[in-house]
Amino acid sequence: MTKITMTFKNSLKTALGGLHSNKSRSALTILGIVIGITAIMLVLSLGMGAQNLILSQVQGMGSKTIVAVPGRQPSGPSDFANVFLDSLKERDLRSLQSKANVPNAEDIMPIMFGTVKLYYQNETYQATVLGGGNEETNNVMGKIFDIYPEVGTFFTAADVQSKASVVVIGDKVREHLFGATIDPLGKKIRIKDKAFQVIGVLGKKGQVSFFNFDDMVLAPYTTVGQYLLGRKYFDRIIVSASSEDKIRQSVEDIRMTLRMNHNITDTTKDDFFVETQADLAARLKTITTALTLFLSAVAGISLFVGGVGIMNIMLVSVTERTREIGLRKALGATNRDILMQFLLESMLLTSLGGLVGITLGSSLSFVISFIIAKFALATWSFSFPYLGAALGLGVSVIIGLVFGLYPARKASQKAPIEALRYE
Repeated sequence: MTKITMTFKNSLKTALGGLHSNKSRSALTILGIVIGITAIMLVLSLGMGAQNLILSQVQGMGSKTIVAVPGRQPSGPSDFANVFLDSLKERDLRSLQSKANVPNAEDIMPIMFGTVKLYYQNETYQATVLGGGNEETNNVMGKIFDIYPEVGTFFTAADVQSKASVVVIGDKVREHLFGATIDPLGKKIRIKDKAFQVIGVLGKKGQVSFFNFDDMVLAPYTTVGQYLLGRKYFDRIIVSASSEDKIRQSVEDIRMTLRMNHNITDTTKDDFFVETQADLAARLKTITTALTLFLSAVAGISLFVGGVGIMNIMLVSVTERTREIGLRKALGATNRDILMQFLLESMLLTSLGGLVGITLGSSLSFVISFIIAKFALATWSFSFPYLGAALGLGVSVIIGLVFGLYPARKASQKAPIEALRYE
């Protein structure tokens, strides 16, 4: 055991000496590994950050929220065109509001959204209009989305019934139309040649379930449908269950009610789908994980290229050091010693490349995450992919072993006399 330990130490020392004597070449050799590991760390770290952001947005609506969506549930890229249909209408809303059909529903709200241009005096701004609320409950939109005016009030159930021309604006809309000096409350803005009175202004809220409320105008859905979008169908119907243990039953009640309204007997022919926030979060997590792994696999191609480069450089190194190999064998080094020396050189190169790649990738990910959080999305956070770092280092060692084996074996098989005669 002592002899083996001494042999390994000598081989390691010789390998380190060989790498140190060719520092520039060693640095260039590991460049492919460094780039590959850096790319993988970037993709995994930013992928985790994006996944956390998306999940936090989805969960912003609350765990008891159920959403009915028009169109067939997408199962692949070709199905996404079927999402934006007009299958959810006023009749469906009234049926879902009936306690006889969905007894465990606490709040029900239809929503419709689109892009509109806003005008105030000489200022113009394009924003998203979101119609919501219902005729029975005041501020149901605020309750479901957890948004409340910083100044002013929300529109009421009476405003929804009367199709009132009132709006609540987001912070970014306020900034662009009114600036810092004008109080927007009570002022009138024009949307599609119709005047709307500003009755409330939201504080900075950001993203909630894919809606950026800072950049939105909120109004009664009845007003939006008739005067702004010209629709008689809904983009979504949101249902809030009375408790979390009633969610699954409520989902089934909603499905049964909508199928009855649409005369659907074959469940595969549904022209709508119903999902909970947990379902949506799980689906989005699967999609983002698959995308991250795919991008990591693409980035991993550079590791293979780097491995081939290392094998080529090691073959060149074996040829250049033929006399050294002959001399070592003449002094008693065995084939195993030579094999160990060159194999260790290869593995040390790739391991060093892996460590540099992990450090560089993590640093770049941190900087990019900081920039995104600072200038784009305040809720973005840096995530260090520990599993990715461990896999990256492990893959680096394996690449050194696999791609270094052939050059090391070729070096170990050189005959001492022929090696000493090599010019």
